[in-house]
Amino acid sequence: MSKAARATVLLMVVTILSKMLGLIRDSVLASAYGTGKYAAVYVTANSISTILFAVIGTAIATSLIPLYNKLENEDSRERAMGFLNSVVNLVVIVCLVIAVVGIIFAGPLVKIFAPGYEGDVYILCVQYTRILLPSIIFVGLANIFTSYLQIKKRYVIPGFIGMPYSIIIIVSIFLSLKTSPLVLVVGTLIAISAKALFQLPFVYKEGYRYRPKINIHDPVMKDMMILILPVVIGVGANQINSIVDKSLASLLGTDVVASFSYAIKLYEFVQALFITSILSVIYPRLSSMIVLDRMDSFLDSIKKTMNVIIVALVPIIVGCIVLSRQIVEVLFQRNAFTSKDTTMTASILLIYVVGILAFALRDVLTRGFYSMEDSKTPMINSIIAIVFNISLNLILIKPLGYKGLAIATAVSAYIGLFLFNISMKKKVEGYSARDNYIVFGKSLFAALVMGLGVKLVYGIIGPALIGSLLLKLIVLAISVGVGVVVYSIVMHFLKVEEYEMIFEMIFGTLGKKIKKLQKK
Repeated sequence: MSKAARATVLLMVVTILSKMLGLIRDSVLASAYGTGKYAAVYVTANSISTILFAVIGTAIATSLIPLYNKLENEDSRERAMGFLNSVVNLVVIVCLVIAVVGIIFAGPLVKIFAPGYEGDVYILCVQYTRILLPSIIFVGLANIFTSYLQIKKRYVIPGFIGMPYSIIIIVSIFLSLKTSPLVLVVGTLIAISAKALFQLPFVYKEGYRYRPKINIHDPVMKDMMILILPVVIGVGANQINSIVDKSLASLLGTDVVASFSYAIKLYEFVQALFITSILSVIYPRLSSMIVLDRMDSFLDSIKKTMNVIIVALVPIIVGCIVLSRQIVEVLFQRNAFTSKDTTMTASILLIYVVGILAFALRDVLTRGFYSMEDSKTPMINSIIAIVFNISLNLILIKPLGYKGLAIATAVSAYIGLFLFNISMKKKVEGYSARDNYIVFGKSLFAALVMGLGVKLVYGIIGPALIGSLLLKLIVLAISVGVGVVVYSIVMHFLKVEEYEMIFEMIFGTLGKKIKKLQKK
């Protein structure tokens, strides 16, 4: 097995552990605050601080890797380190300015993000937002540290950063129930800070040395600004879409805002497990291939990465459609989180998850463009997709309510994927999505057979095991287990190369680990 495959599997294992802890965190939050006022205000304030830096942070993280690789290969490690320190110091300054301005204008910010909030809900959201805004400094540093560790092929360490984050928030939730919800907000600020601080020792171990200097005359800094501007506009377009979604959701009530947040958490669990894990490993490799002028390997990696994502995500999409209510019920429905909340959250999840495949494949193609130092094409395509999304939001919200917002997001995701495919064909000679369509067809057939099997099994054992949370969890686990077996058998007979690759990656790595333990 290749080093990249092993790294991907290990990162997935770490991500599973981290995200399982994240689901426990969200479950505790749902149990404590449900979809009420405090939950809605908390997720809104948290998203404001995240979105404000997401534009710059994502742009820096995506442009840093290819430029650092280029400097280290064509010049020297010291030259690359000087460039990295310039980026670190610049990000800290920019984040500090954004935080101060955001604190001053927190009121108008809340009105933009949640125009439906009024009275004490609005005042509370402004207060929470001001407390959380300084966290963007640590978000910026965490993004840079993660990129540096990926450059050094240390993919697993960034996967752990969600663990201290979740633990601190869980402790904060319990303390807040005995004291004040403000404790949760302050705890979240500390938890976000921990994402950067956790990585710091490992970054230094890999050779990073901080210097308080910014070389604004560095030609590579100018290259970065040229590369980063379209990324900022492209990611900014995505964040505008997120702002519009949340703003429209706030007009439908605080319960809708909170339900959207819980559904998105489940969506992000799948995204982080498969998409982020794979791209964390593949993106630095794509950048290296471009630097070394290995276009055949570049295209092959793009195709195989997309196929692996298709094989992994299609059954999850079908599984979530079949078991969306059961998943939400097991994870969240208790205490303050009611059956009504489960129905709303499950409906949003069912629609949202359909679009995850398009977003994932778009992310692969986007990284391909960034590796070629082309950030203009993703920017244009993202803006077009967002225009469709916002238009569909405004059209569908009145007749379909919160479901209309979710449908708009899923439909616009596939419009964006279509645009990205056309652009890649024009950009790179020899690129074709034909193999991806074939793998998708086979995966969809296997997933539909799996879905029927899961539905049948749940229908038989579900009514017999009605009762406690543990029984519900057992029924869900058995149904999922049957689905995995059915999908695996069908895919084996369909002879999908990427499925066999995933199977060998997972069980080959586990087998080697077991043998090593046995020898010890």
